[in-house]
Amino acid sequence: MNRFSVRVCVTAVALALASVAANAAVNLPQLNIDKTQTSVSGLSSGGFMAVQLHVGHSATFKKGAGIVAGGPFYCAEGSITNATGRCMASPTGIPTSTLVNTTNSWASAGSIDPVANLQSSKVYLFSGSIDSTVKPGVMDALKTYYNSFVPTANVIYKKDIAAEHAMITDDFGSACSTKASPYINDCNFDLAGAMLGHIYGTLNPRNSGTLPEGNFVEFNQSQFITNHGMAPTGWAYIPQACTTGTQCRLHVVLHGCQQNVTLVQQKYVRNTGYNRWADTNNMVMLYPQTSTAATNSCWDWWGYDSANYAKKSGPQMAAIKAMVDQVSSGSTTPPPPPPAALPAPTNVVTSNATASAMTIGWNAVTGAASYNVYRNNNKTNALPVTALNFTDTGLAAATTYSWTVKAADANGAEGTASAAASGTTTGTPPPAATCYTASNYSHTMAGRAIALYGFTYANGSNQSMGLWNIYTTTTLKKTATNYYVIGTCP
Repeated sequence: MNRFSVRVCVTAVALALASVAANAAVNLPQLNIDKTQTSVSGLSSGGFMAVQLHVGHSATFKKGAGIVAGGPFYCAEGSITNATGRCMASPTGIPTSTLVNTTNSWASAGSIDPVANLQSSKVYLFSGSIDSTVKPGVMDALKTYYNSFVPTANVIYKKDIAAEHAMITDDFGSACSTKASPYINDCNFDLAGAMLGHIYGTLNPRNSGTLPEGNFVEFNQSQFITNHGMAPTGWAYIPQACTTGTQCRLHVVLHGCQQNVTLVQQKYVRNTGYNRWADTNNMVMLYPQTSTAATNSCWDWWGYDSANYAKKSGPQMAAIKAMVDQVSSGSTTPPPPPPAALPAPTNVVTSNATASAMTIGWNAVTGAASYNVYRNNNKTNALPVTALNFTDTGLAAATTYSWTVKAADANGAEGTASAAASGTTTGTPPPAATCYTASNYSHTMAGRAIALYGFTYANGSNQSMGLWNIYTTTTLKKTATNYYVIGTCP
C-alpha cells in the first residue's frame, strides 16, 4: 500500500470516529452544584487559561485555582512575541506591576469580575525545576502577581521536583524528566490530589480501583461556541451520586497545548489523577477541549483568536463560563419538561454596511431570552445577544455574506433558524496578493511566519504551516500588511 492510500485510509477512519463521537455526545446535564465550591486548574496554556478564568471570572471560580507551568494574568499583553519570550523563556522581562495595574483597571471597568473575590481563594502553584518550556521564573512571577490579590497563607508554591514540562502524577506517564507527548509524567507525586486538597481541605481517600465507565460523559461544546479554536465536544467525569440530586462540587480541568482528545485521545481526561478524587468526594470534573484548528491546539492566552481573550467577553472565556453555568443550574428536584421549540425570528434584514461590518436586525420572538446570529452557518456571537440587532465585524470588503438568526430560551436551547438575509460590505476588493514560496525556516527569517514549539505559523492568520525547518516548503499569500495565509496567487 502506498503512502497516499495509507493517508486516505487514516483519514477515512478519523472521519468515521469523529462521526461516532459527535453522535455520542450529549448536552451538559443540569446538576445540583454548590456554586460557592467551583474551582479551576490547568497545565501550560491551560495554566495561563486557568489564571484568566480565576481572575476574570473570580465570582465564579472564587474557591480557588491550581496552576501548573502557567504565568501571570494577561502576561502576553496580546503579543505572540511576549508569549514565547518573557512569558515562557525570559521571565525577567515580565512586567508584574503593570499586569497588576491592568487587572485592577479592568475590574473597575467591569471587563473582569471584582478582584475582592480573590481574597478568599486558595491557590496551588507547581513548577518543575527542569521545565524547559515555561521556565520556573515565570511561575515565580505568577506567585508575585497573586501576592497582590490573595493572602500569602492561601498560596502553596511547590517547585522542588525535577520534572519537565508536563502534568505530574504518581503512577502514570513518562519518566519525570521527559518532555514528549502526551506530556504526562510519573514523578511519584499526586499533583491533582495536592491541588484539590489545598483548594477544598481534607478529602476522602481517592478511589484506587477501576472507575465506572458510565461516569465519563462526552458533551456537546458546540452548544456554547462554534469554532474559536474549540472542539465540537468536551468531556466530563460525573460521579453517580451527582446525577441523582446530591449536591456536588465542580472543578474545571484545562489541558495544555497538543493535549486535546484529538491528539492524545483520552489520556488527559482519564489518567491525570483528578477523577479518582472526584469519585469519592462528590466532585464533577469538567474537561473542555480545544480543537486542532487552534494554534498548536493551545488555549488562547495571547490573542490568536480574540483581542479580548483575557476578558469576560473573550470567546473561550465566555464559552467555559457558560458550560459552568449550565452544569451548575440544576437542583434536587427533577427539572420541568422542555418547552416547545421557539419559532424562527422574522423580518431579518441587513443594514449599515461598512467595509468590515454589517448590522443584522430582526423582530422579537415571544418567549426568547436571547438570540444567536449565524454568518454562513457559523455562529458569530460569543455571548448571547439580548437586543434585536447585532453588528458582525471582521468582514472582508466588497464581499457578500448570508446571515440567519435563532431565538434561545433561558436555558440556551435554540429554536428554528430564520430565513437568510444577505448583505454586501462596502469598499473595494483588496489589491492582488503577492505570493512567496520558500522553506518554513526562510519564511520566519523574512518575518512572514513565526516558530512556536517546533512548528511554523503564518504571520497574522496563525495558520499552521507544519514543521519549522529548511526542508518543508510552503507558499504564503500576503493579503494585507503583516498578514499572510497559506495559498497561491491567481
